[in-house]
Order: sequence, then C-alpha cells, then structure tokens
Amino acid sequence: MSNKGLLVVISGPSGVGKGTICQELLKDPNVYLSVSATTRKPGKNETTGKSYLFISKDEFEKQIEQNGFLEYAGVFDNYYGTPREKVEQSLNDGKTVLLEIDVQGGTQVKKNMPQAVMIFILPPDMQELESRIRNRGRDSDETILKRLKKAQTEIDTAQEAYDYFVVNDSLEKAVNEVKTIIDNRRNSK
Repeated sequence: MSNKGLLVVISGPSGVGKGTICQELLKDPNVYLSVSATTRKPGKNETTGKSYLFISKDEFEKQIEQNGFLEYAGVFDNYYGTPREKVEQSLNDGKTVLLEIDVQGGTQVKKNMPQAVMIFILPPDMQELESRIRNRGRDSDETILKRLKKAQTEIDTAQEAYDYFVVNDSLEKAVNEVKTIIDNRRNSK
C-alpha cells in the first residue's frame, strides 16, 4: 500500500450539496480541500486563501505558462483554476485531496492525473434540485432556469468522465457513500 495521498474530484450541479458534503469530509484531519485560484474580485464575505486565491490576470497567465494548474478555465472575463503545487504537496504528504470543481475542470484533471477518483453528486431528481436552488434565495428565475439547464448538461457530460455517482437525497447517506468510496480506493492502492 502506497503512502501517497488520494486525489478526489467532487462535481455536481449547482445546489446539489457538494460544498456541504466536502465540509463534512473535512472533519477528517487527513483530508485537504484545494482552494481554487481566480482573477475575479472577492465578494464581500470572501477572504483570499479561504474562499479563493485571488490573483491578478497577469499572475494567472504566468502560472498557466509554467504549468501551474491541474485545470483551469476562462469563465466570462475571469480565470478559475486549481493550483498544482499545493495539491501535489498534500498528496505527497499522504492526504486525501478534494477538488470541488465543475465537470469541465474535472475532465481536465482526469486527463492530467488519470488516478483521480471522480465522484459526481446527483440530485434525487430535477424538481428537488430546482427546489433547493430556489430555497437558497440567491437567484432570479432567469438564473435558476440557466442553472437547471446547465445541470442537465453536466449530468449528461459526467457519464463519460466520472467513476462514481452519488445521489444526495439524504446528506448523511451521501456523505457516508462518498467516505466509503474514498476508503475503498485508499485501501486498494
């Protein structure tokens, strides 16, 4: 059995509960959640290093040239990406590294690191997902419809790149299922 850590990609539609599942997994001190870098401006309750690593566009592009990201994407006028160095350092320290990223990013990670464990979180159904997004109270009807359309596209795309699909109909059950997947993969290395 190897002492090297395990890279786990967790993806799923907006509102499916990825962040909540990751927070539960972080209760284990051997789990590290990678913080994404972005060129967008911080929101009012966001701090650099906790929410995101907020960096300039020039710095981001320099890191792209130096192969400093496991995955990155341009979204609207900003970049988002997963810094390679901290992930590799945590893996070398034997940690389980979580990447909570979208399907596009997950697909890039799988190409760069084929050993990554790919977990896609599914809603019980699309009506429940719509209800969860509406209940957050953050989005206009137009934005909610866009999120639902994107969710269906992500679910369809994930079928090709992801190894495991976990339905989040009960948080406790979903967290336990993800933990079991991680434990089984760690123990089979």
